[in-house]
Amino acid sequence: MTSDAQEGPLTPVAPQPAPARPNPLTSRERRRRRRKARHRGEEILGWILVPVILFGVFWGVNAVLEAMGTSPGVVWDQLMQVKAALEKKM
Repeated sequence: MTSDAQEGPLTPVAPQPAPARPNPLTSRERRRRRRKARHRGEEILGWILVPVILFGVFWGVNAVLEAMGTSPGVVWDQLMQVKAALEKKM
């Protein structure tokens, strides 16, 4: 098997030419990249702000109900009583 190997001096490899300067971006390509970056930023901001807003609404509703001397569970029970009373009436 080793006799099949071609052993001999290695030939030098020519150095790779330096890469050519890339062409400047067109206005359309620059706009496309700005739009992609903006969409990415909006997506990240959305993933952060939506939970914060939902938590704020939840906290605000609880604070208002607590200030009124009640809780969401009591309000829900009262709404179910009103629903039951209206269903009996019909």
